[in-house]
Amino acid sequence: MSERVPARRVFLGLLALLMLTSVGFAGLRFGTIDLTFGDIWDVFLYRTGVTPSVDPMFDRVIWQLRLPRVLLAGAVGAGLSVVGVAMQTLVRNPLAEPYILGVSSGASAGAAVLYLGFLPAGAAGFITLPLAAFLGSLLALGLAYGVARVGPVLSTTRLLLAGVAIAALLSAITSFLIFASPQPEKLQTLLFWLLGSFSSARWEFVPLPLICTVLGASVLTLWARPLDALLVGEEPAQSLGIPVETLKRLLIAGTALLTGVAVASAGVIGFVGLIVPHATRFLVGVTHRRLVPSAALGGAVFLILADVVARTLLAGRELPIGIITAVCGVPFFLLLLRSRLP
Repeated sequence: MSERVPARRVFLGLLALLMLTSVGFAGLRFGTIDLTFGDIWDVFLYRTGVTPSVDPMFDRVIWQLRLPRVLLAGAVGAGLSVVGVAMQTLVRNPLAEPYILGVSSGASAGAAVLYLGFLPAGAAGFITLPLAAFLGSLLALGLAYGVARVGPVLSTTRLLLAGVAIAALLSAITSFLIFASPQPEKLQTLLFWLLGSFSSARWEFVPLPLICTVLGASVLTLWARPLDALLVGEEPAQSLGIPVETLKRLLIAGTALLTGVAVASAGVIGFVGLIVPHATRFLVGVTHRRLVPSAALGGAVFLILADVVARTLLAGRELPIGIITAVCGVPFFLLLLRSRLP
């Protein structure tokens, strides 16, 4: 048995990398203009200096538009999946994820306040869009956590209900800001962004979510044993010498940060943090040392593929990616609700 388990892990790892490479090439190939593998290969040879020239249109489409889009979708998908793992461990509830607990709505409200010009000029000068989204997501998660906690006890049912209520409130606030905006020229962009989109992806937008996702996944992987213990319960974890309250505060801050960066980069994309962690647990188990990197890889695959579908489902038009993830996520959520809760 000791030899078969590593072989299975290697097989799953190679399969995941193959899937990531395949959907990555699909993201480069399909869109308004369908390209061939040879076109993509020629551009990469040109960019690495192997060939002296390439069709300028192919170079622009692949290198300037589609490649940063694929990388951004992968980074955001991986980040949201890691956040889903962290939140489900934090509250020990299979339904927890940023969209359902209102964290995404908080991030979008914070970003809308800045983007639509509702901050004073002095504050707007040093608050960036990711920072505004982070503060909004932190506020939403803090409110939900505060409502759900009674003394030392955290009610997961109350947390879910509080998250739904706070999400509705913050969505209403965002809608009000849209209608009251002093900058109407930004409304169409914001409305599309609120449903999730990678249409504005550029190279300069890729580093921040990519770095945050890699750091977040690495830290959670290093914390695998404390997280495994926390999954059993707070009292057993404390008996093992784990600083539970400190760990929970760090998880709250980290999930708020990753969600804020994801929303600032691509808008509100729901259910990624719900679907991918559960699918990954089915394949690799609940141990966080395997679960966190596997979920990150699976989230990248899922969101890149969803973006390809959003770009190609309607000829000549692009759907907001939040529509695709919701179509996948809502049935999954209802199935979990029926099978996991009394």
